[in-house]
Amino acid sequence: MFIQTESTPNPATLKFLPGRAVMETGTAYFASAGEAGRSPLAESLFAVAGVEGVFLGADFVTITKHDDRDWTVLKPAILGVIMEHFTADKPVVLGAGAAADESFEAADSEIVDQIKELLDTRVRPAVAQDGGDIVFRGFEKGVVYLHMQGSCSGCPSSTATLKAGIENMLRHYVPEVTRVEQTL
Repeated sequence: MFIQTESTPNPATLKFLPGRAVMETGTAYFASAGEAGRSPLAESLFAVAGVEGVFLGADFVTITKHDDRDWTVLKPAILGVIMEHFTADKPVVLGAGAAADESFEAADSEIVDQIKELLDTRVRPAVAQDGGDIVFRGFEKGVVYLHMQGSCSGCPSSTATLKAGIENMLRHYVPEVTRVEQTL
């Protein structure tokens, strides 16, 4: 098994590509070892000292490291964990994931559908290439609430991506959108 790595715009994250499907549907983000209980892969990755976050995408794993750790030390250990996991044919996630909490008025459902369509077709594929994801959380009084995951979370360019990229695009195609805000 050969696992490729790619740098991301966030220097604290690295994208690992095992050459096979990681998540059959959706994505999963674990910000701590305590959250990783439903993912044997994430649990094993958090056992590597210095791993601060694990994001599982369709065909990649993005790891966020502590600032005081160096990739030259972490990368071999992480590669070993990922290789062992997939060669042992262990499950990536156990059971179904929790549904994301979304908040919006029923009267805004058509607007929300437009927003989600634009996010799914124009935004998410681009951020997935950088090892992250953006999840819709809500729409209220013209404000779209999004949650950034993986390499997008804490990325130095995330504010620019959110404001200059996503907000401008959504305001262009969906006039009801006035602003975009990041949620935790």
